[in-house]
Amino acid sequence: MTDRKHVVVIGGGVAGLATAALLAHDGHDVEIVEKNDELGGRAGLWTNEGFRFDTGPSWWLMPEVFDHYFEMLGTSTAEHLDLVRLDPGYRVFFGEKGSDEEPIDVHSDQKRNHDLFESIEPGAGAALDEYLETGKKAYDLAVDRFLYTSFETPRAFLSPTVLRNSGTLVSLLVRTLESYIDDRFRDRRLQQVLGYPAVFLGSSPERTPAMYHLMSWMDLADGVKYPNGGFTTLVDALERVARERGVRIHTSTAASAVLTRPSAGRFRRRRAEVVGVRVQTADGSTRDLPADIVVGAADLHHLETKLLPEGLQTFPQRYWERATSGPGAVLAYLGVQGELPELTHHSLFFTEDWKTNFDAIFESPTRIPDPASLYVCKPSATDDSVAPAGHENVFILVPVPADPGLGHGGVDGAGDPDVEKIADRAIAMIAGWAGVPDLAERIVVRRTVGPADFVDTVNSWCGGALGPAHTLRQSAFFRPTNRSRKVEGLYYAGSSTRPGIGLPMCLISAELIRKRLKGDHSVGPTPTR
Repeated sequence: MTDRKHVVVIGGGVAGLATAALLAHDGHDVEIVEKNDELGGRAGLWTNEGFRFDTGPSWWLMPEVFDHYFEMLGTSTAEHLDLVRLDPGYRVFFGEKGSDEEPIDVHSDQKRNHDLFESIEPGAGAALDEYLETGKKAYDLAVDRFLYTSFETPRAFLSPTVLRNSGTLVSLLVRTLESYIDDRFRDRRLQQVLGYPAVFLGSSPERTPAMYHLMSWMDLADGVKYPNGGFTTLVDALERVARERGVRIHTSTAASAVLTRPSAGRFRRRRAEVVGVRVQTADGSTRDLPADIVVGAADLHHLETKLLPEGLQTFPQRYWERATSGPGAVLAYLGVQGELPELTHHSLFFTEDWKTNFDAIFESPTRIPDPASLYVCKPSATDDSVAPAGHENVFILVPVPADPGLGHGGVDGAGDPDVEKIADRAIAMIAGWAGVPDLAERIVVRRTVGPADFVDTVNSWCGGALGPAHTLRQSAFFRPTNRSRKVEGLYYAGSSTRPGIGLPMCLISAELIRKRLKGDHSVGPTPTR
């Protein structure tokens, strides 16, 4: 479709903003409807008493995806964002203070990590080099053949490179990441460092295909970065480029229905065609926005089961009853008085029996891991703007079952009891393992978020923090398609659909919508020159 279309994008998160900007750049008439007062979706911002907390994403990986996206708009990442390379990339804690398992610093270059692994397990340095080499090959193949395609043609699988590596690819898909790691490394600490990236995919090492060992190449060799000012500077940049290209943005405006009519003419292969979106504003009034194209860039479960009648749902409720959600999360945003040199920008706290943790999250939705492996971000280690002088900004993520019944968070301990207990245990664990015994007493700002908050703020399916998990049945061409099979003109972007979870994937999903509208079946990034 090269003629100008009227496009309505549902959702003003990263995927929605990115899609709107690309389509407007191509000359389409585009508007966004966002139910919240602010843009960003999961990549939000909360401020209090001089602290600025990113409420969602905090790891900047795959920088070339961001560079490519901005190049398609005729600009660059550097024009909009100030990126800092972190070193160490992160610190990992393995037990209580005083144990023989002291924390280790994982660096942002392969040579130093080679030396680190070798110091922990003889021979592990060379094993790491081989592991990262195969991870880089898998990563390059994924970018060239599998991430930038909607799998509508067999072209992705027919290149000489794919055919030549087909045996390896199949073996990496059918075995687990856990077994792939365990065959190469014996030390539990190294196994955990290499297995943890599965959590970023909304899964666990024993539930994730070995193909995703490519994630370790990103942080152990390519390095981890941070945008000064926080991750909402990306949201600001996307909003800026969208508005510059004429996108009209309506906040506090919730989509309540995708409007359709019976198919006619060339659209008869589908049951209906899009005619618009019904929206409700904060004052309770409703109106209909006409549209030739609708892009659902919000939670796919909500879009399909709440905004469409059952007969027009490509993914009805019965699909979701068989699907696997990524974990839920309890988040804690803490403003802490004084410095915390014990923590780096990113810190990971791994329990010894973390398989029990993952089983509690994925197999027993009423059981809360205790103790739970944690992720802690201290952006004030890098960025002076996120906390008042003499204070630290601390973000804690505790993976929990995706269960809205755990409740809501609150400010200053006012959340639901289960959520606050989980946050209290996490704070005590950090205090003990990192050697900060007075951590709780030094907290001057506190806010918690529970799984029920993800439902309220981003319409999250069953309270998940990330989206559908990257299991084998929900990866690559098995992941939900980005085009309705029953409604012509209805498309999907974001973490619920292809290619998957994470900020880079959201940008790629926007490009996939652009390719769809152009009739572009290529399998790699769109040439920018």
